[in-house]
Amino acid sequence: MKRPWAHLACAMLIVAAGGSADAQSGKRVPYWASLAKGEARMRVGPSLDYPASWIYQRRDLPLKVVEVYSNWRKVEDPDGTQGWMHVRLLKDEPTAIVRGGIADMRERPSTGAKLLYRLEPGVVGRVSGCSDGWCSVAVGNQRGYVPAQSLWGAIQ
Repeated sequence: MKRPWAHLACAMLIVAAGGSADAQSGKRVPYWASLAKGEARMRVGPSLDYPASWIYQRRDLPLKVVEVYSNWRKVEDPDGTQGWMHVRLLKDEPTAIVRGGIADMRERPSTGAKLLYRLEPGVVGRVSGCSDGWCSVAVGNQRGYVPAQSLWGAIQ
């Protein structure tokens, strides 16, 4: 006798196991993530049943993950706003945003190095590493070194 529900149950088990593995990634909070989508809703609770408190339209925006609940992450944005996002809206790529005033991007990690660009507050870049107070940052196709104190995000 065929059991059509058995196939459905197996498929649901596989999907659930995949989600659990992602939810149990073993990362300790807090940790850094960034927006994977061009539009993402922050919710007041960890479920689609909760209303959205913010809609972000900034792919790669750095977010600090401060709590984990199943496939949901409680995140903090650069302004300190906290809320919940589904794990699919986030990625592990390290990014940072320029905070405060204009940040100088230099050819090497030194204040005496050639000035390449001046980054406005709000510019988001991908971070490949930080040491001695400088971070290697890529903004579009441009790469250089930015003082870590000018950035908020995955710089630790």
